[in-house]
Amino acid sequence: MNRDAPRHVQLFATCLIETLRPEAGMAVVRVLEKLGVTVDFPRGQTCCGQPAFNGGAWDDARAMAKYTLDVLSKSDAPIIVPSGSCADMLVHHYPELLASDPKYGARAENISARTFEFTQFLVDVLGVTNVDAHQNERITYHPSCHLLRGLQITEPPRKLLENVQGVQVIDLPNDTECCGFGGLFAIKMANISSAMLDRKLDAIESTRAQTVIGCDVSCLLHIGGGLHRRGLQIESKHLAEILDPAPKVQISNEMYLP
Repeated sequence: MNRDAPRHVQLFATCLIETLRPEAGMAVVRVLEKLGVTVDFPRGQTCCGQPAFNGGAWDDARAMAKYTLDVLSKSDAPIIVPSGSCADMLVHHYPELLASDPKYGARAENISARTFEFTQFLVDVLGVTNVDAHQNERITYHPSCHLLRGLQITEPPRKLLENVQGVQVIDLPNDTECCGFGGLFAIKMANISSAMLDRKLDAIESTRAQTVIGCDVSCLLHIGGGLHRRGLQIESKHLAEILDPAPKVQISNEMYLP
């Protein structure tokens, strides 16, 4: 473990985790605390503004970005985001949105420089690839698009999974294909989204895995709902839940359905 790594961080939980999968956020906290990291949860945090940004409502996205920057700037601690999608928004799109703003442009650059996706922080900053986790299941890993293409994070999640004792990691065919969620894409292009999801579900089913792991709850929502509608007894979990030292609670994919 890197002795010079920060031992005090802020958690930007994301609105999807906070409202739909809080157990993933708590797993992130427990894993970090097990490694000796103190985790603060800044009060007042809300959506990062990505839905508005993706929908072309950039003025609304700027307002949400400024609000989030104000919340996160109250501390100079690194910001941990358990989502490639939301981390990409803070790291890349906040500076883009606010480049011409004399106050918030600099603040966006500062926040960007100290924002890390959860697995990126564990492996690349803390220097940890083994958190002494133990599970007994067959899993497969879906690398979400923003994590893979936006943040260029490929190895940290895989290294962490490879060191979970008792787990059999099964390669997912065509793993880099999008699951079809894409935020507003799944709403605006529902037929294309569903076709993409079907391909992803076929690939997951072919692995005969018990659990599909991801680093974005948004993708897990989409995949979990599809698995449930197919009647498949395959769980979908955030990677932090596999690393979590706390006793596990059985989660049904029915929880992901409206």
